Amino acid sequence: MKGQKGSVLLNKGAFAGLFHRLARWQLLHQERNLLATLSDDALKDIGLNRADIEQESHRHFWEDPLRK
Repeated sequence: MKGQKGSVLLNKGAFAGLFHRLARWQLLHQERNLLATLSDDALKDIGLNRADIEQESHRHFWEDPLRK
């Protein structure tokens, strides 16, 4: 096919959903790690305890609590 630039044309937004999910997973991972580093007093200030953090740190990456 003369003048054809590629065999597959990709829509610019074809991978946008995937990249959004990967970025969201990375953010959740970072937040869970930061929560694990907080002191017990700091956790108490935000209404959490060490057991809450332990439970949150064992969640799978596809378990998005905000479901976005």
